[in-house]
Amino acid sequence: MPPTVLLIEDDAPSRRLVQAILKPEGVELVMAQDGQQGLGLAEAHEPDVAILDLRLPGIDGLEVLQRLRATHRNLPVIIITAFGEFKTAVEATKLGAFDYLSKPIEHEQLTFAVRRALETRELRVEVEKLREAGADGPSLTQHMGRSAAIARVVEQVRTVAETNFSVLVVGETGTGKELVAQTIHRLSQRKSRPFVAIDCGAIPENLVESELFGHEKGAFTGAEQRKQGQFRLAEGGTLFLDEIGNLPLGLQAKLLRVLESRQLQALGSSRAAPLDVRVLAATNRDLEKQAGAGRFRADLYFRLAQYTITLPALRERRADIPYLAQRCLEEASIELRRPTLSIAKDALLALQRYDWPGNVRELRNVLRQAVLESNDLTLRAATLAHLLKLGDRAPSEAEQPALLSLREAARAAARDAERRVISQALRQAHGNRSQAARLLQTDYKTLYLKMKSLGIRGRDFAPS
Repeated sequence: MPPTVLLIEDDAPSRRLVQAILKPEGVELVMAQDGQQGLGLAEAHEPDVAILDLRLPGIDGLEVLQRLRATHRNLPVIIITAFGEFKTAVEATKLGAFDYLSKPIEHEQLTFAVRRALETRELRVEVEKLREAGADGPSLTQHMGRSAAIARVVEQVRTVAETNFSVLVVGETGTGKELVAQTIHRLSQRKSRPFVAIDCGAIPENLVESELFGHEKGAFTGAEQRKQGQFRLAEGGTLFLDEIGNLPLGLQAKLLRVLESRQLQALGSSRAAPLDVRVLAATNRDLEKQAGAGRFRADLYFRLAQYTITLPALRERRADIPYLAQRCLEEASIELRRPTLSIAKDALLALQRYDWPGNVRELRNVLRQAVLESNDLTLRAATLAHLLKLGDRAPSEAEQPALLSLREAARAAARDAERRVISQALRQAHGNRSQAARLLQTDYKTLYLKMKSLGIRGRDFAPS
């Protein structure tokens, strides 16, 4: 099936122009004249790319963007703006827009943006399959590791997911707090409804109330359109408040009222309306201590912490590092279109010696950079040296990697050898799998299954 592009544009000549430009691209174009119709078409067609004019009748373009991002998380949205609307385009980018183009629309710019958006969506979906494969407890193990500490977290997630408890997820930056929140949502009875995440520390203080609760037209200077807040966008589903400790004290009282009354009153509105949203929150701070010091409302803390899950830092579970490192390398190979690297013993030791202040997020970033810089099919300590700045200290006994059994060692060595030989054959064959199979004296199906198992893709070896 050809990819589907959704165009939301109220101007008929502009719709005809986009249609003419994209016709040779072989995409299926569905068109809407306003935001409400566009949201309906997005639900009906599940488009691969959306093109959105910011100036629309009825629902404002920025609100359409927010709703699309809330319900279609992997959908790249290309914004079309009038000349001189740079400030609005920047705001749209902050809200998750993939790209923006200025009117009058130029042929080459639009086709390039759509091609790039389609490629990005394909990569996002591939990475999503790795990061969020499955919707049960074991998938959390796949993402976070197999240590006893993570097994405890998985058990807690299973215990609380089907309840309607508010959950407070506590952990250092990069430990996977949002991943845990997403898993709770996927295991809950709300899984078919939206999961909306908001970082309470990333929004300017004067905009937090409007962002959370919404506002009516004319509620304050600059409120030219009615806006639904994140609570209303999450109706029937789950709202994840990341870094809740950054929420201003003045807004904590209003949040508490919303949670207790299950009623929401937007800024400028004269009445409150019923609300059905489950709230999950996360923090890297000790909120109980902050509440005792008067820096966080104690009543809000106890309302949010109906159930608490504490995530261990990566340095507290070093046994998970080999597994997580290999998984991160597989993700990076897909994202960067490179062959999946194996990990040399010295590189694994270097990874386990490091304390990882940024936890799994830092591990992922380091390995992405290492894949980008590596000219070998094996990741070695020399590639990691400047990324980790380890120095010369020797690892303690507790930091030594666990020994493999002879069977596990033989299996790992065989897998490494297969990866190396198959990659060499594909390189000689310029990515042609049939030719590579002949070079390896095996049949095409066997090679295909081996490549799939090892995370090797033929197109990574094709001439650029």
